[in-house]
Amino acid sequence: MAEITYATQRLDHLGIVAGICREIDLAGQIDRIVGPTNRQVSVGEAVQAMVLNALGFVSRPLYLTSEFFANKPVERLLRPGLTAEMLNDDSLGRALDMLYEAGPTEIFAQVASHALRLWGIQHRFVHLDTTSLSVEGEYEGPEEPGVVHITHGYSRDGRPDLKQMVVALLTSYRSALPLWIQALDGNASDTHIFPQVIEAYIAQLQEGEMPYLVADSALYSEENLQRLGGVRWLTRVPERIGLARALIEAVSASEMQPAGQEGYRYLELCTTYGGVRQRWLIVWSEQAEKRERATLQKRVSRERDKAEQAWKGLLRHEFPSREAAEEAVERLTQRWAYHQVEVRYREVAHYGRKGRPASGAVPQRVGWRLEGEVAKRPEAIAQAERRLGKFILATNELDEERLPAEEMLLAYKGQGVGPERGFRFLKDPWFFADSLFLKSPKRIMALVMVMGLALLVYALAEHKLRTALQEQGESVPNQVGKPTQRPTMRRVFQMFEGIDLLVISTPEGVQQQVLNLKPIHRLILRLLGPNVEKCYLDTS
Repeated sequence: MAEITYATQRLDHLGIVAGICREIDLAGQIDRIVGPTNRQVSVGEAVQAMVLNALGFVSRPLYLTSEFFANKPVERLLRPGLTAEMLNDDSLGRALDMLYEAGPTEIFAQVASHALRLWGIQHRFVHLDTTSLSVEGEYEGPEEPGVVHITHGYSRDGRPDLKQMVVALLTSYRSALPLWIQALDGNASDTHIFPQVIEAYIAQLQEGEMPYLVADSALYSEENLQRLGGVRWLTRVPERIGLARALIEAVSASEMQPAGQEGYRYLELCTTYGGVRQRWLIVWSEQAEKRERATLQKRVSRERDKAEQAWKGLLRHEFPSREAAEEAVERLTQRWAYHQVEVRYREVAHYGRKGRPASGAVPQRVGWRLEGEVAKRPEAIAQAERRLGKFILATNELDEERLPAEEMLLAYKGQGVGPERGFRFLKDPWFFADSLFLKSPKRIMALVMVMGLALLVYALAEHKLRTALQEQGESVPNQVGKPTQRPTMRRVFQMFEGIDLLVISTPEGVQQQVLNLKPIHRLILRLLGPNVEKCYLDTS
């Protein structure tokens, strides 16, 4: 009697990832861009394998991808004929080389654009921001044109000891759907990066597509505004600009009109800066004022403590002249923003011997000592209080009907949602290691693109599930068991832990059975569509 064998493979949530990859034709899109390679594992398949690894919840480095797939149903997740052994570090490394040669930023943009058009996702606002990614290794050698310079720079991760690169990310409004990802030099500044990234992104848009580009105040400079003459932008005006600072101090919340969003007020005006006509929106936020007032009070209190300690130290000194004493006071107090000293200068005569000096005795030398107390500077504190909770937005869209003031405010608030969610994802050790290690900057640039594709697949799955839940009136349990129509995909991935594939080999053939699927899993699979459902269907 022929033997019947049984084996299990871990499927978990990876069928969701594979299904979304198939729906947007991730591997096919990349293979068409890269062109024929005669590889056992195509470049597109290698990328999809890396995306599956990235979203596998195991923090396993890239070079352990074959180990990651050792107990996974590779043929179901990728294609028949592929094995875990084929997904080794040499194969994936060479795929990264080919991605670099084909242009990783351009590949990502085309794949993302295709996916969003496929699903009919449009975006009126696009948000731009940057972050730094720490990199292990030295990466010494001559700089090459078009290759990122991995070096030390301002680390947003608090790791100045490591070299880094900067990553620019463009996302659609409030959804964290990535539209563009680009690796840049590790010491690049946002002021110079922003216009370059915007111009590159705009250049690949199809005719008729022209969203508003939303960025933080690093975009706002005379040179950048003049350079981006053909781009519609929305940004924050830095307070270093004299007019902005004066308006923030002069315009009170009572002079503004209420916004549609509770706790906000605004005042709109037109002005010209850098030769560019624009609309400014002075905004006051009640919550921001409360938060900033508490911060200001702590700052004033801390400065008071430090000032009194430093002043006591100065009181112990004697100075050779009044001028020297005045200079010491000036050096000390110029570091204080909210305090001053009510100082008195006292002359101290020194005679050659102890005791009361004789009448008419001439002192051998005269010194100067300080007296007085540390006191608040009411006008400085009042000036700081007038700025609390206020900021200025600017746009070169002069038509108020096309971009109303309240939509300006709502769109800018999304700046803290889309890119920030994307950066948290990219830096989450569940998905990628805290720092990268590859043999060359070229491969790192290609891997950044793969990281962006992992974010794209994750965000698309989340968008599709949330939309389907709302349209069909369904819900799923959140972390505490309460129904929600806005689950994170991370939560959904956790719900799929323990879904296995049983493989039964008999003389008549091989049968496969998916184990542990419950009604909630089937609901999610149905909402995510046939491409995802297919990954969990039993096959014989």
